[in-house]
Amino acid sequence: MKAGTAYLEKGSYRARFALGQADVQAALELRALCFRGPETAGRSDRDEFDARCQHVLIEEQSTGQLVCCFRLMLLKDGGQIEQTYSAKYYGLSGLQSFRRPMAELGRFCIHPDFLDADILRVAWGALTRFVDAQSIGMLFGCSSFAGTDPKPYQDAFGLLRAKHLAPDIWRPKAKAKSVLRFGADVACAKPDLRRALKGLPPLLRTYLAMGGWVSDHAVIDHDLDRLHVFTGLDVNSVPSGRQRILRAIST
Repeated sequence: MKAGTAYLEKGSYRARFALGQADVQAALELRALCFRGPETAGRSDRDEFDARCQHVLIEEQSTGQLVCCFRLMLLKDGGQIEQTYSAKYYGLSGLQSFRRPMAELGRFCIHPDFLDADILRVAWGALTRFVDAQSIGMLFGCSSFAGTDPKPYQDAFGLLRAKHLAPDIWRPKAKAKSVLRFGADVACAKPDLRRALKGLPPLLRTYLAMGGWVSDHAVIDHDLDRLHVFTGLDVNSVPSGRQRILRAIST
């Protein structure tokens, strides 16, 4: 697919890859708004990984308004895992033996003025097309919780610890200077399911519904004022019913 052309059009929205620096800059500014607050309007959220990624824009078709963006880094296999953003904060040696193509999904954000659930659906439709086209075996990245206080997320972290930890063979190890270990640094009593689900970021909820898994700890990111949880999804583990739904969205 040529960069800049519509990759997926559904309802009110279209997804496309960035074409040129102006598109990338628009994504960087939306990231600054979402991750760093309205006082950063017109500024950029950027890092050294942006130049190595493909940037996906989701726009309102009628106005061209950018409502969502994320970036994708394609890896030929787990042997390249140390080149990723996630590897700065997690020990990922367990994934080095993964022998299929992988993609790191990063800096996913939705404009705070747009709350339409169809935006997330279009994002996953575009991701499904990308995964199929590139024969991706694993999708991974960091799921972000707003703020660095773990107290509002005790039920969410309790649910992750009880039901969704990574398989031992792939489980990320603590590497960052500041981490919160589930059950040790973060109280994880039996979670209230309603509060737990409410506390999960929408992107992470979708990952988990497809069979995704997480690290056993969160990284404290004071720069972005976030708690990050490593998230992985073995594409082969996605239930057949979910696969049918995603492919219906992606066509």
